[in-house]
Amino acid sequence: MIHVDAPTGIQRSLYLGSSPGRHPHTVLRQLHDYLPADTPAMGAGNPVTTLEARVAELLGKQAALFLPTGKMAQQVALRIHADETHHRVFAAHPTCHLVHHELDGYAQVHGLDFTQLGQADRLITEADIRGLGAPVSTVVWELPQREIGGILPDWHSLNRQVAAARDRDARTHLDGARLWEAQTYYDRPLAEIASLFDSVYVSLYKTLQAPRGAVLAGSADFIDRARAWSIRLGGESAGNWPLAAAGLFALDHVLPRLRLYRDHALTLAKALNATGLARTTPDSPQTPFFFVTLPVSAQAASRAHTELCSATGLELFRLLRTTEHPRTCSFEVSVAEAATTVEADEIARFTSRLVRRAQELDTRAQVLDTFS
Repeated sequence: MIHVDAPTGIQRSLYLGSSPGRHPHTVLRQLHDYLPADTPAMGAGNPVTTLEARVAELLGKQAALFLPTGKMAQQVALRIHADETHHRVFAAHPTCHLVHHELDGYAQVHGLDFTQLGQADRLITEADIRGLGAPVSTVVWELPQREIGGILPDWHSLNRQVAAARDRDARTHLDGARLWEAQTYYDRPLAEIASLFDSVYVSLYKTLQAPRGAVLAGSADFIDRARAWSIRLGGESAGNWPLAAAGLFALDHVLPRLRLYRDHALTLAKALNATGLARTTPDSPQTPFFFVTLPVSAQAASRAHTELCSATGLELFRLLRTTEHPRTCSFEVSVAEAATTVEADEIARFTSRLVRRAQELDTRAQVLDTFS
């Protein structure tokens, strides 16, 4: 992974983190206009309890709990399931967030172990779950599976996978950081999707673009236990109300536009694939999230991107993923409001220019290496 420096003079961007909606002044102005003047920070009707009730209803769960981060939410869920089943091992896809982005918090903080389900380059299957050896406390699904392009199992396969986990007496947990996006593929109520799982985590700070925040949902007893862990880990605070308020704003103003975002993702991917220089994964996005692979090195792509950003005011990415091929790299696109203001044809032209310039840089580097 290569972190690309933020170019100067950016006016429009596909990169989610560059969204104007994340600017502190914008967030504060939105909340000022959104919240009634008599909104309490604590007590009846405060933003935290209002958000919890709202998400519980959306997901069809008995209760929900606001937590500051998804990392805390998921580790709490797995800890509760492990304590109740008396098994310390959970099973998940090899690229799951818990394993790759959290410094082994599940093990260091909670004494849990991880067992791999399936292969890193494909979705898990019913056979993978039925083929597990020793008992596990929980089977974890990430919908969509981010690290392999934001792809999803079809509805029938997902139901059979969940049934396989229940046949093993395992709990089922959904990493639903992008469940809002996944719903645009399944085209079913959020509550119907969430009903498959004993516990569900959803993010407020990805496509919903709140500054921070997560919600964990499940049975009333499960959330009572989670609330205790929130206190133990420092997640509960009277000062959480601004984050919860931003989450409520997002549910009202961003969530209804997710299908529009997916439609634009489909248009972008079609235009990018038509260049013959870029390739998207999947070819036709299932959600507003997909990967773009470029036939150039990450170093050359980064340099070419900086040059073009300065010239055009348009930005595609801040992170580049390297691959096993030295002349190939990729970046992810998560379509939100800012991306809808950029036409697909313009993105395709920009990407074509980027690839051609990066190819020049790669060729020059190869010549220099030959004579060095």
